[in-house]
Amino acid sequence: MKQLLQNLKDGKTVVADVPVPTPRAGQALVKVAASLVSAGTERMVVEFAEKNYLSKARSRPDLVKQTLDKSKREGVASTVQAVFNRLDQPMGLGYSSAGVIVALGENMAGFSVGQRVACAGSGYAMHAEYNVVPKNLLTPLPENVDFESAAFTTLGAIALHGLRLANPQLGENVVVIGLGLVGLLTIQLATAAGCNVLGVDLDAQRVELAASFGIQAVTRPQAESAADAFSAQRGADSVIICADTASNDPIELAGAIARDRAVVVATGAVGLNIPRKVFYEKEISFVNSRSYGAGRYDSNYEENGNDYPIGYVRWTEGRNFQAIADLLASRKLRVENLISHRFPIEEGAQAYEVITGKKQEPFLGVLLKYEETKIESDKKITFPSVNLRPSSLVKLGVLGAGLFATSALLPILKKSKDFELIGIASSGGLRAQHAGKKFGFRYATSSDDEIINDPNVNAVAILTRHDSHADLALKALQAGKHVFVEKPLALDSVQLTAIVEALTAINNQWLTVGFNRRFSPHAQTLKLQLANLREPKYLHYRVNAGFIPAEHWTQDPTVGGGRIVGEACHFIDLLTFLVGALPVKVNAQALPNGGKYSEDNVSMTFTFADGSLGVVDYLANGDKSAPKERLEVFCEGMIAVLDDYVSLSVVKGGKRRVWRAAQDKGWRAEMSAFAESLRAGKEPPIPYEQIVAVTKSTFAAVESLRGGKSVEI
Repeated sequence: MKQLLQNLKDGKTVVADVPVPTPRAGQALVKVAASLVSAGTERMVVEFAEKNYLSKARSRPDLVKQTLDKSKREGVASTVQAVFNRLDQPMGLGYSSAGVIVALGENMAGFSVGQRVACAGSGYAMHAEYNVVPKNLLTPLPENVDFESAAFTTLGAIALHGLRLANPQLGENVVVIGLGLVGLLTIQLATAAGCNVLGVDLDAQRVELAASFGIQAVTRPQAESAADAFSAQRGADSVIICADTASNDPIELAGAIARDRAVVVATGAVGLNIPRKVFYEKEISFVNSRSYGAGRYDSNYEENGNDYPIGYVRWTEGRNFQAIADLLASRKLRVENLISHRFPIEEGAQAYEVITGKKQEPFLGVLLKYEETKIESDKKITFPSVNLRPSSLVKLGVLGAGLFATSALLPILKKSKDFELIGIASSGGLRAQHAGKKFGFRYATSSDDEIINDPNVNAVAILTRHDSHADLALKALQAGKHVFVEKPLALDSVQLTAIVEALTAINNQWLTVGFNRRFSPHAQTLKLQLANLREPKYLHYRVNAGFIPAEHWTQDPTVGGGRIVGEACHFIDLLTFLVGALPVKVNAQALPNGGKYSEDNVSMTFTFADGSLGVVDYLANGDKSAPKERLEVFCEGMIAVLDDYVSLSVVKGGKRRVWRAAQDKGWRAEMSAFAESLRAGKEPPIPYEQIVAVTKSTFAAVESLRGGKSVEI
């Protein structure tokens, strides 16, 4: 299928062929008929992408600080690589479209194939021939609403939410500053709500367009006098700012024309240096509008499909979408006159030449149109064949093409002589297409099953989100594939038991989990230093993990598993590797969450079968600019300190020995060990008993933390 993409690295806007995405549970696959280009949000993205690196840095000092902190912790080379990798990711543009549902994932009650819908959401309702969209971002369309009009639904919801925040009453005076698309929608909505409306804009043509809707409008020089006359010198009851400018003039004008105790709502991106004197003297209430309505930025609502009860939240973003669709159907909201340009998707890049001013022609609503395409022909994109290495044993298929895959593992696999890169999949298709071209895969797809069932693939690397690891690993094992699965292996004991049963039922397949730290050069050196020591060991692993909000997907027990299951498994595994015995008991305690943290300021003490003790202090309340990981080992007159995989020092018999190197957390050696185990028919690089024990240890640590007692593993 064709999709409009923005490259943040070189600033190019292109239309590319990418795999058709595959709908998952709670999603629909929509064949797009029309999508609306945002002259605000999308223009800002394109203009940022076109800046040189220095200008990009100047416009985002917050990201510059993060980059500098990362370079202090991990070194310049790895930081530069990470930055360029992030910039190299293509961005799908668009967030407002309409079309027909052609396929449904599970749990999509209320929707059907062939249904006409409006679609919303960045990352979902993109400028592409097909989109996968979660159910709460889909709105059924009345029969008399055409696709071009329906493509305005998302912007209409932005305007409607801004109006709701102003809470205007019937007969009140509302002034709308800025008569772009959102402003022109807002004046119609305010009129439909029974308000008296005055529009203000710098552009005389837009003022005329507002007048064509029967609404009084003036240019900026007449604004204050017109607002006085409009409100009979009382001032506006509410002012809604829909302008898109860095200037502070709209907020100053709003203060000047608002009445005593009025409400000012900023729907557009404007200067917000609020003049205290006038806002104080009039006791004006100011509200910054947050996009489409309640549910925006809540992944539980937008991604997981959990709605808010209507008795408690009357106007969610989904209900705002439906209200706009109904207003379009009743002709109380009209958008035909707002369309200035139409481009077929093949010429989509020209739309951005219009909205960024390169074509120097007036514009308002810019639509992209899509020809009907048979979905069967788009399921897979095949790239030119790479130079395959017939002697290689590992013919690899990769599931997942996110940031971890493209920054950590795929660069290693591309350079390795141990792997033939056959196919790569991502549910949206776009990331797989980009990674496939960049790293030399033979094809890209949006279907995990296509990779798993490909007879040319004999090993599968699972690099997807945590909640899919166990199911995909089982599928791949049952299909006769070797499996590398990024941590965690499983999120609960039921998943783990199913994998253990599958492994015991086969004899000629290998499974390895991405516990990479045990393969790092410094960890290997430390293991050698401990090899001849016979006494039990004491190990203390301090992790400066950094804060992650409670709503982040990794904190969701059903999606990310939480931070103990999802990440602390790394550190438990390294202790297990160094001790050389299995953990048998754990006692975990945590600082109070205080409504901010999510069981991620925790101290876990593990007892090992040989009597060794290992403490993992996993902390989210520190400063992320400090190094992340530090391990201390005490045993038989020796002290070893591993500092963030940059240095290892060992003190014994009064003598100190130090190893230093660029940070290496073991990914390259891990993948080499996986390939070698397959090629030579060796045992898996991590014994299964250790993989299972470490995974069980994370479950036991959570149980101990919540139960307030030690738990046997």
